[in-house]
Amino acid sequence: MPLAIVRSRGLDGLAAPAVAVEVHLAGGLPSVTLVGLPDTEVKEARDRVRAALINSGFEFPARRITINLAPADLPKESGRFDLPIALGILAAAGQLPADRLDAHEFAGELSLSGELRPVRGALAMVLAADGAARSFVLPDESAAEAALARPDGVFAAGSLLAVCAHLRGEAPLPPAVAVPPADDAASHPDLAEVRGQAQAKRALEIAAAGGHSLLMSGPPGSGKSMLAARLPGLLPPLADDEALASAAVLSLAGQFRPAAFGRRSFRSPHHTASAAALVGGGGTPRPGEISLAHHGVLFLDELPEFDRRVLESLREPLESGRIHISRAARQAEFPARFQLVAAMNPCPCGHRGAPSGRCRCTPEQVARYRGRLSGPLLDRIDLCVEVPAVPAEALQQAPAGETSATVRARVAAALARQYARQSRPNARLTPRDVDAHCRPDDAGAALLQQAATRLGLSARAFHRVQKVARTIADLAGAERIAAAHVAEAVQLRRQAAPE
Repeated sequence: MPLAIVRSRGLDGLAAPAVAVEVHLAGGLPSVTLVGLPDTEVKEARDRVRAALINSGFEFPARRITINLAPADLPKESGRFDLPIALGILAAAGQLPADRLDAHEFAGELSLSGELRPVRGALAMVLAADGAARSFVLPDESAAEAALARPDGVFAAGSLLAVCAHLRGEAPLPPAVAVPPADDAASHPDLAEVRGQAQAKRALEIAAAGGHSLLMSGPPGSGKSMLAARLPGLLPPLADDEALASAAVLSLAGQFRPAAFGRRSFRSPHHTASAAALVGGGGTPRPGEISLAHHGVLFLDELPEFDRRVLESLREPLESGRIHISRAARQAEFPARFQLVAAMNPCPCGHRGAPSGRCRCTPEQVARYRGRLSGPLLDRIDLCVEVPAVPAEALQQAPAGETSATVRARVAAALARQYARQSRPNARLTPRDVDAHCRPDDAGAALLQQAATRLGLSARAFHRVQKVARTIADLAGAERIAAAHVAEAVQLRRQAAPE
């Protein structure tokens, strides 16, 4: 039969719609025509597949070959269709039993020798195909990744010949085996390595316990980056659904490692990053840093040095936990439930307020520097804390602080209280939830109202102070929010930007 149909998957954002690779052989001058909105990478499959078939010992049909990637209105990208195209040509030419193709879905890039190379988005494809009755055949590396989401029904193949032997019933492919993840706690630096900075450590613990955003301000070398790098080590392990969601986004970018499954991402883009790099974009929409940090930490060092338009693009995802990318021809939505941690200097030179008196920045320069951060963005940051410089002699004499494991135990207990009470961290409470769970006692309510009047808090900032106070009470094991909890939340909130 000169027609064969092979099942595969495309990628459309985080979705992986089914794609049917239809191959037809007809009489006429030998040629290969590829239709169905293929991009350049897919069009180049004609040459890769021809060389792979010949070098694997198969005969490339000297006929008019038409390959249709259906549905026709879905753009197709990357080399994932090499393997299904090659199998379709062999089946249509009678070199492979076509009746066994429908039991599987295939994806894989072919080398000229016929070896299979890994593809992006294997996790997303397998998750989308989980409800289907077909098993999935993937390259070895991609199969190890996909097995984390689907332990059964994923087969690993190293070459085109191995796939053909499996379909002929000569040598069944081995089931994919998931790589056991490495110890998450041992992979993060320890908080005890940071000497001094008691207030900043306290703010970091509160941020971890409630999922709050944090802005640290201090001179160069005071420990802001060290503190930020230790936040993932204070957070509890990801739940299974969170780990799969995080891994699927990283797989789309080709950055997922099976050994890191279940580990929270820590993304730290350079301040020259564009808006597309940070929130995602491109002709074929790809996830940006905020999506790659899904259920993890996004650290923005030297915050005022980022382009203002880039920072403003964070405002909606901080509230919604998703980013919708809309282009003229393509639209895509990616998850972006990240925890923002940022750091900045107090002035352009970084030494404002230092005892040495090294700062020579004028008030206008300082105002211009801080003016790079808009009020609406700062209004969405829950905690603002100063990280002062620690003198060298005091640094040597400072005792070692608490370890990450000790703080992580308190954070886990606080989060357990939150999930038992409202099924989510305090930072993600809705206004209705705030009214139900974040009401302070009489003394706390009076203090909160006084602080709101004096600091000119917006309605959003007022709710965020209540959420932080609720987190502080959870860390203390208190049922009600007391005045002391509100006072600490107001102290850490300050007035949007640190003075």
